[in-house]
Amino acid sequence: MAGLVALIFVNAAASGVFAASYTILLVRGAETAALGAGFALAVRAAVSSASSRLAARQARQVKRRLRATLLVAALSRRRGNRAAVGEVVGTIVDEVEALDGYFARYRPAALEARLAPVLVALLVAIASPVSAAILIATLAPFAALMAIAGSAAAGEAGRQFGALARLSGLFVDRVQALPVVLSFQAEAAETRKVEVAAADVGRRTLAVLRIAFVSTAALEFFAALAVALVAVYCGFSLLGLLPFRPPERLDFGRAFFALALAPEFYGPMRRLAGAYHEKQLGEAAAARLGPWLSPARAPTRISLDGPPAIRLEGVRLDVGDAQIGPVTADLPQGGVTVIVGPTGAGKSSLLAALLGLAPLAGGAIHVGGRRLAPDESLAGQASWAGQSPVFLPGGVAENLRLAAPSADAAQALAMAEAVGLGPTLARRGAQMRLDERASGLSGGERRRLAIARALLNPSPLLLLDEPTADLDAASEAALLELILKERGRRTIVIATHAARVAAAADCVVRLA
Repeated sequence: MAGLVALIFVNAAASGVFAASYTILLVRGAETAALGAGFALAVRAAVSSASSRLAARQARQVKRRLRATLLVAALSRRRGNRAAVGEVVGTIVDEVEALDGYFARYRPAALEARLAPVLVALLVAIASPVSAAILIATLAPFAALMAIAGSAAAGEAGRQFGALARLSGLFVDRVQALPVVLSFQAEAAETRKVEVAAADVGRRTLAVLRIAFVSTAALEFFAALAVALVAVYCGFSLLGLLPFRPPERLDFGRAFFALALAPEFYGPMRRLAGAYHEKQLGEAAAARLGPWLSPARAPTRISLDGPPAIRLEGVRLDVGDAQIGPVTADLPQGGVTVIVGPTGAGKSSLLAALLGLAPLAGGAIHVGGRRLAPDESLAGQASWAGQSPVFLPGGVAENLRLAAPSADAAQALAMAEAVGLGPTLARRGAQMRLDERASGLSGGERRRLAIARALLNPSPLLLLDEPTADLDAASEAALLELILKERGRRTIVIATHAARVAAAADCVVRLA
């Protein structure tokens, strides 16, 4: 900021030197005045370039910090957050990019508009105080009109960003679900939805631009009026035709100097008006980014000395529009607890609550006789295998060792064979590569891979979500036997529909 202020002062001084040099050149014909005018123009060009580079660098730094913060906030979203993936991506990409114009163009223009007119008015006052007073007087109605236009544009810009976020979310989510859309021949219906959302964005964009054009027209009117009033005053004063006695006596040199600087008075205002649209977009984007910039604090991870006994005491969860619970149960230390219930009853959400990924709407969770605080989590002491496991692009052993970095590749592959992936590794090779969805593996093979990763991590708490789904009876029995071997060494909590798994449990928690 200090650098921009210094450049504004240098630019104003260069404007004064140029006007003075040009005046001297016209009045006296001094050749040195031409050199002064040329030097002043060169300085102004250099200052303009330096200001643009400095502002652009500051904007890049702000956007980089914001995107890093927003990415952490997006990855820290808790279960039940209903924001569409497309809206989250649009927030991190489009709305942060909207701040580029705010920081690179509007903020420098606003600073210059506050300082440069004052400096120019002071320079004009040296030659003609009345002309300086005329210039300053025209600012009042201009500022009032800009404030009115600005308040109207802010609301329209906010609605525009809302429409753009909805369009981004709709488009990204439909692309992700494209196989389903094509399977049910719903292309026409979904295309119409995208068209309606796009048309809404177009209408709101035009509404913002209409207000921007009004503010720009107002500026041009007052800028032309100010220069015209100064020209009329200076001309009539030189001719002695003013209907009143002026408080100063102007000669041609002083009058020309004041008139030459008059356009410079509104030059920063013109640049501000050109960037005023960026202000509305930037403020609307900042308002939408506000909730993301103050994300919930990450839960504090507690440490456990061994398998914990867990008590759920009247636990209630709010997931979207649904409420789960209250649930009261005692999960035995080192035992196997199975959570059963119909689809949508909240089994997965209850597991997420144990990890601290779903905030409690009521009740409490006690671990080892100690109540977990709202900012505490068992995530650091738990192994987790969910229904939709995610993998990193890389090899099988590399993905398994994410849960246990101290394990070597041989141990990782041995665990993969233990969960029943031996034939797959033999067929495709132990060095087979995976993408983030483990494409090429069946649903059961993906689940086994996730369970192998969870078992490889020697944590005292093991949480499994539908571990035997997509498996035949024989594979289910073999995998269940492997999981039950951990009884006593870990506290095991399993969400399942499988009757065989429930029959092997020490405790069953039923959700309605």
